[in-house]
Amino acid sequence: MYTLTPLSVAALVVSGIAAGAINVMAGGGSMFTLPALMLLGMPAGLANGTNRVSVLTQSISGVLAYRKSGQLDERALLPVLLPTLSGALLGSLGAAWLPEVWLKPVLLVTMVVVAALLALRPQALSAPRGGQPRSATSLAGFTGLFLTGLYGGFIQAGVGFLLLSVLGGVLRYDLVRANALKLVCTGIFGAVAVVVFALADQIVWVPAVILAVASVLGSILGVRVATRIPDRAIRWVVFAAVLLVSVGAYLR
Repeated sequence: MYTLTPLSVAALVVSGIAAGAINVMAGGGSMFTLPALMLLGMPAGLANGTNRVSVLTQSISGVLAYRKSGQLDERALLPVLLPTLSGALLGSLGAAWLPEVWLKPVLLVTMVVVAALLALRPQALSAPRGGQPRSATSLAGFTGLFLTGLYGGFIQAGVGFLLLSVLGGVLRYDLVRANALKLVCTGIFGAVAVVVFALADQIVWVPAVILAVASVLGSILGVRVATRIPDRAIRWVVFAAVLLVSVGAYLR
């Protein structure tokens, strides 16, 4: 059971805008929306399912906004999606039988490594704007995307950061174009998740729609900001988001 009041609606709108903006530039926006949903009185499982609708809508609107600004490399869509989704399928199968106690350590170690690289070797995770990226069909690119998909299917949390790391660090996309491709992948993940949670009756649709609309607004705002600020500023946003996810995972 949940309760909607003017204050809780305002909390959903604010958290949705914040999540949409941060997810199109970095990731970890669910750290804002999940607590807002749980404050309504939803159990964690129901809040998780309800949140997936906004993850899908903000990914779609973010991709369209990046495409409109000319930052989406459409030729790379299939080469990026194929290994990522293949890995995600295997990862989800692994999550079904591996002990749940493994999830938190794997998440924390992964996020700490990403945060350390961002702090100590930021240029290793992204290329300057305007450069020529490498092919996703290369051995390094395919392997990196497959392993990222494997992680995403296994855990999901923080997969956007790993996608940015591979797209920027291995394929040498700048952070803006890497975010555009990342959102395509998270949009596919989100569509599958919405279907699964909807069939399991794990989505509360009124709060889901409120969050979805707010997150679309946030994603459009986030893309506008991302395409106007230097990559150094985006890296700091990613770094802060990684730390937020790490702290949230540790305290959970």
